[in-house]
Amino acid sequence: DVRERLHGINADIVFLQEVQGLHAHRAGRHGNWPDGPQHEFLSNGNWPGMAYGRNAVYDHGHHGNAILSRYPILKSENIDISAHVFETRGMLHCELGVPGLSEPLHAICLHLALNESGRKKQVQQLAERIRAVVPDAAPLIIAGDFNDWRRRSCGYLGQVLGLREVFDLAHGQPARSFPAALPMLSLDRIYVRGFSVETANVLHGLHWRRLSDHAALTAQLRPLASA
Repeated sequence: DVRERLHGINADIVFLQEVQGLHAHRAGRHGNWPDGPQHEFLSNGNWPGMAYGRNAVYDHGHHGNAILSRYPILKSENIDISAHVFETRGMLHCELGVPGLSEPLHAICLHLALNESGRKKQVQQLAERIRAVVPDAAPLIIAGDFNDWRRRSCGYLGQVLGLREVFDLAHGQPARSFPAALPMLSLDRIYVRGFSVETANVLHGLHWRRLSDHAALTAQLRPLASA
């Protein structure tokens, strides 16, 4: 299942979108549905640091973004970046205490709008957030579903904030991640500042296709000397 696959990756930090905080209907239909929030079930003690940002709220529950971390989460804040009333979106911003780093690692997990005008506004909000609260020298990782099939965000975030996309660095272009069965569109991103990229991979295979309509992305990063 999803938990077994995530544990098998052995990642230090996991960025998740559309995590189910509560879903009473599914809990009623499935006898093995977890008693607690989905991110706690997925962690199962493997990532003691957990943060959940509730975004979409409905009568039978809610869902949002989550960050799981082997490192302590020092601070977390969920920022509403909804572009309109029909699509609730959020940006989960955490600060992690990582041994060996001179400053807290800033980790931001987000899920952007389906329409381009909404995404443009949200990327600008992301940039404003980083300028306001993330020191220039602080290490930074941003990951999530950007819905950016036209690849518009890479240039803007690079020019404005000095961010680099890990697949662009490792392979010359963002990863194709959707649909998982036959990835053709580059929707998902991992942006970094203060890191070099050791490896960047798209997780393929039958098991992964059954778990999500998006292919999972992984990256192995190394802090730069100044981070």
